[in-house]
Amino acid sequence: MSATVELSFIAAARAICGFVSLLGFAVMLSCATPVMAAETPTLPAANEAASTADPIEHVRKVWKLLDYLAVDYSGAVSGGAVVSEAEFGEMKEFSATVLAGLTALPPREGQADLITQGTALQAAIGAMHDSAEVNRMARATARNLLAVYPVPSAPAGTPDLARAAALYSEYCAACHGVGGAGDGNSAASLDPPPIAFTDHARARERSLFSLFEVISQGLADTSMASFKDNISEEDRWALAFYISSFAATPDVQAKAEALWRDDAALHARIPNLDVLTRTVEAELGAEIGDEKARALLVHLRSHPEALNRSSTGGRMFARAQLGESVKAYQAGDAKKAATLALSAYLEGFEPVEAILRTKDSELLADVEAAMVNYRARIAAAAPPGDVTAQAAVVNGLFDKTETVLSSAEDATTAFLGAFTILVREGIEALLVVVAMISFLAKVERRDVLRYVHAGWISALAAGLVTWGIAAYAFDISGANRELTEGFSALFAAVILLGVGIWMHQKSLAGRWQIYLKDKLSAALDKKSAFFFLFMLSFVAVYREVFETILFYIALWTRGNGGGILGGFVAGSAVLATITVILLRTSRRLPISQFFSWSSLLIAVLSVVLAGKGVAALQEVGMLPAIAVNGPRLELLGVYPFALTLIAQAIVLVIAVAGYLWNMRSPAPTKA
Repeated sequence: MSATVELSFIAAARAICGFVSLLGFAVMLSCATPVMAAETPTLPAANEAASTADPIEHVRKVWKLLDYLAVDYSGAVSGGAVVSEAEFGEMKEFSATVLAGLTALPPREGQADLITQGTALQAAIGAMHDSAEVNRMARATARNLLAVYPVPSAPAGTPDLARAAALYSEYCAACHGVGGAGDGNSAASLDPPPIAFTDHARARERSLFSLFEVISQGLADTSMASFKDNISEEDRWALAFYISSFAATPDVQAKAEALWRDDAALHARIPNLDVLTRTVEAELGAEIGDEKARALLVHLRSHPEALNRSSTGGRMFARAQLGESVKAYQAGDAKKAATLALSAYLEGFEPVEAILRTKDSELLADVEAAMVNYRARIAAAAPPGDVTAQAAVVNGLFDKTETVLSSAEDATTAFLGAFTILVREGIEALLVVVAMISFLAKVERRDVLRYVHAGWISALAAGLVTWGIAAYAFDISGANRELTEGFSALFAAVILLGVGIWMHQKSLAGRWQIYLKDKLSAALDKKSAFFFLFMLSFVAVYREVFETILFYIALWTRGNGGGILGGFVAGSAVLATITVILLRTSRRLPISQFFSWSSLLIAVLSVVLAGKGVAALQEVGMLPAIAVNGPRLELLGVYPFALTLIAQAIVLVIAVAGYLWNMRSPAPTKA
């Protein structure tokens, strides 16, 4: 093998590796803030609630009462004095009903605390405490209620506001008016009169979930009927979003879009639809200012698709597709169920991997494994109950994902994330480039070092350009990403296995020195240095730069830019220190020993890539995922699936056989 071909062989392997990465209850269970009702809600008596067939509906009604207390108590008591005896009597009655409802809920850890909170709330109302205190207590109890007894609290997908406008005209305008001012043609004949959605004072205390619940359940003692049987859940959510826009004035609307576009820190405040539907403007205003809170919610409620661009829509899509997959399997269509399951992961969940990896890499691994297990059960024609049970596991992990991704970053978390990402992604490229520099220094070819430096510097620039193109010109689908990574990882494993065996052979018994003297130096003299050294340096760095940029973008959208920049500076300092240490150490290491150890590391890498390549093809559904008992060590490419372990075993056997063959073959007298 000539030096030119052999160097080309190595460069090709690295190039492949570099370009690959470019080329509960049930659904939506989570903690939530309280629901606001426009008028008096009802709740079954305690003895009826205890035997209710639908505990979710019971929780919703208790929650609705708590929100009603939070919003309307100020109309009964002001400054410690009763301003409306009728309203005050109603508040006392409702607080007693809440306590009875909490007591009647199915026993669960945390119920005792809820009962204690309900008792304290009832006492505060009876003692005519300040409305701000009652508001706080009622909302806190409502939040804790949903933490202990979670119910679905967001739409499965982005609401269709254009359809909502037509629905509003058909079902709502006659009472609430075309513009939502409560002045419809039928309004004058209604007692009490319909709510004016344009009333900002009331709207700022109302969540989208509140509106959804009112549309779904209706209001007792008013003309507001339940539309649960007339309008689909999807359309009721769309109506809630549409109705919330009536309280927005033109001047606020003008500021809203610019605020969301220019203030990335706000994306962490409302990262997804689930948080948006549960956010109350008055509470958000206490955190970020009333004007900013109003503008932010105006924009997102009027343009919920804006959250899709921050990956939330994908997670909602994943849940919806998984639910459809379960339905298809239960109906006997396993092929459709498998297709929907793949879509749920690749097009719904996979786009948020970069963000989740920065916050909880173990959770990411759990989600990936659970999705593969779900598809494996479908492929194995498991009983529908088993498939449904595994879907519940996946949904539970989705719940955890929502919690992790919904949490706002603090400066320390942002710093550690930025630091860890840079060091982790930079080490591999650093080792390759430092090895090249050390090698050229040992063979006294410093004259071509400029090609190495040109390669990694160009890679930094190309990474930025590639990110810009990928972000704004086109989008690589999750399926294509996994396919490219899978095939390329397997191809790279084969190439690197050959390179490792070859390097091991040259490092034995002085063979490397003979090879170096007679061939390598001559190859560099043939003006091939620019192509090989530049390309090898370029592709080694390019992949890591591109991936690091994507991780940093994911972090940046969550705010705390100062922490991120600090992590970048600290990570850069660590990489610089490692570079100096490696360069100094490599100068004292004999070249045959240097490449002997390198050959071993390359062989190990080929085993790792074999496992990761097969795992990627399993994720995209091209290879069956047969689960086995074993550990999951993602860093080493070890996954608890038969095919990944078999592939790694084959590569390992070939590597060991090749190394034993090298050691037994006689040393040449001439290269």
